[in-house]
Amino acid sequence: MLNIGDLAPDFTAIADDGSEFTLSSLRGTKVVLYFYPKDNTPGCTQEACDFRDLHEKFLSHNIKIVGVSPDSTKSHGNFKSKFALPFPLVSDSDHKIVTAYGVWVEKKNYGRVYMGVTRTTFVIDETGYISEIFSNVRVKGHVDAVCSEIINGKI
Repeated sequence: MLNIGDLAPDFTAIADDGSEFTLSSLRGTKVVLYFYPKDNTPGCTQEACDFRDLHEKFLSHNIKIVGVSPDSTKSHGNFKSKFALPFPLVSDSDHKIVTAYGVWVEKKNYGRVYMGVTRTTFVIDETGYISEIFSNVRVKGHVDAVCSEIINGKI
């Protein structure tokens, strides 16, 4: 399990546009790295659109946003295009990133047990260290809270 103050695990994976994305390439800026279960589902769509709607505010404070889920790059590309998302979505179909960040967990729903992503947001500082973790995220109000805490200097 990762904690505040830990070095964020670096990774290289394929983004929605087919390009290679490496987390450490964003050193020098704060990063909001958010993990979500699945493209085109109600909660995940709302969260992505909330990040989209505040994207300029994050950018104006030198903060980059990156989304990660196990969906394919094709799914990410379609999702990004459909909702005009201005930030990269990274595919983690082999679950290496979600495992490294401790967000690939056993879930239970209607008596069914399965592995899945628990919605989590990490704020990573300019030097690559985790400065905040939002666990078991509830979508409503989440992005506003992340933005407010970063911009108001609480993180």
